[in-house]
Amino acid sequence: MENKAIAIKQVLNRSLAKRAGIKPGDFLLSVNGYYIKDIFDYQYHISNENITLEVINHKTGKLTRMEIEKDIDDDIGIVFEKELIDDEKSCHNKCIFCFIDQLPKGMRETLYFKDDDARLSFLTGNYVTLTNMSYEDINRIASMHFSPVNVSVHATDPVLRCSMLNNRHAGDVLDKMKVFADAGIQLNCQIVLCKGINDKEHLEKTIKDLVSMHPAVKSISVVPVGITKYREGLYPLEPFTSEECLQVVNQITAYQQEFKRNYGYNIVYIADEFYIKAGLALPAVDEYDGFYQIENGVGLMAEFIYDAQNYLLEISDDKKLRIKAEKNKKHKSIATGVLAYPYIKELAGKVCMLAKNMRIDVYEIKNGFFGENVTVTGLLTGQDLENGLAMKELGEELLISRTMLKANEEVFLDDTSYKQLGKKLKTAITVVDNNGMEFIKALIK
Repeated sequence: MENKAIAIKQVLNRSLAKRAGIKPGDFLLSVNGYYIKDIFDYQYHISNENITLEVINHKTGKLTRMEIEKDIDDDIGIVFEKELIDDEKSCHNKCIFCFIDQLPKGMRETLYFKDDDARLSFLTGNYVTLTNMSYEDINRIASMHFSPVNVSVHATDPVLRCSMLNNRHAGDVLDKMKVFADAGIQLNCQIVLCKGINDKEHLEKTIKDLVSMHPAVKSISVVPVGITKYREGLYPLEPFTSEECLQVVNQITAYQQEFKRNYGYNIVYIADEFYIKAGLALPAVDEYDGFYQIENGVGLMAEFIYDAQNYLLEISDDKKLRIKAEKNKKHKSIATGVLAYPYIKELAGKVCMLAKNMRIDVYEIKNGFFGENVTVTGLLTGQDLENGLAMKELGEELLISRTMLKANEEVFLDDTSYKQLGKKLKTAITVVDNNGMEFIKALIK
């Protein structure tokens, strides 16, 4: 391969790289004599107790060889210009349920990029279809033992999967997963359930095929397809009715009971939306077995409620916290999506039972930007909040979930700044982490 030097964007303070004299702007040429292809290569080769780096000084062009001793799992503190070192792999599919295809025109260009990169699966928890990976790629990752890999499966029937992904190369997902499994790599799987397409008997086959690969397949999530109002010219999809959601829950619950008997835990997990739309109570937190699929939104509300209620009990049992809550006379408000509204409303009521002098208004915000079929809080936009909260009594402070904002930014998906929104609504907006305890703390602060 080409011996390509890699630009270093940042060197973390008090890191091993900083101590070795590496500076932002320098270039990494090799690690232990190996030229680095991507982030997997880099992570693999620095996972040694003794490493040798070849670094090019950005000012002088001088090549320096540096020896570093460290614990085997220690990072050395280098941040590259590109997170993956090389370019992200884009998606080669044209999935019938793709959410990005359902975005309106005129949004930020980066939102339209479809990644499907196994390296992001390991680094950030993204789910990947494996369709753009050759067996050479898969064997390379398997040989490095990077784990887990999160796979968007959707269906194991080859013909059905090729049809759903609109990719004639999509039918060998089980064969590719087996390479990972044979290497001891853990797999988490996702099924985006589409009404009348991969549900019922197809869902049964997919679950059984995946569980046959246990223990390599650690968990499976079943989530409903997201449907926006921008589907003109796309494959016709329909949302699940309440009765159909109940059928999905009943079907999967039967498998959970079987897997719990045979394997000691549920393996397959159902998205919150199915329970809520079916009119069922969310499972107890123990039923999520450690929340293997929390990044997929599965069990998010159950965990949130559990953490919030535990902190409310802590306040009740702690005299200082209780007195502080009782003295609070503030008027606050909360904006939340349709799906979470009844739970947030109930928690706010419990806070007011402790903080009797507080007034807390909870507002259910419908999604006008993507359409009212989209009910999750994290896809509300600044425009939705402005429309939904106009002329409402918001009090001294409005609380919103951080999930509404783009990662590491202060703007909603429509690029509205939450600070600008606060000025329009004439109230202070506080962004709260998606954590039940932090939510209660922010309310009674």
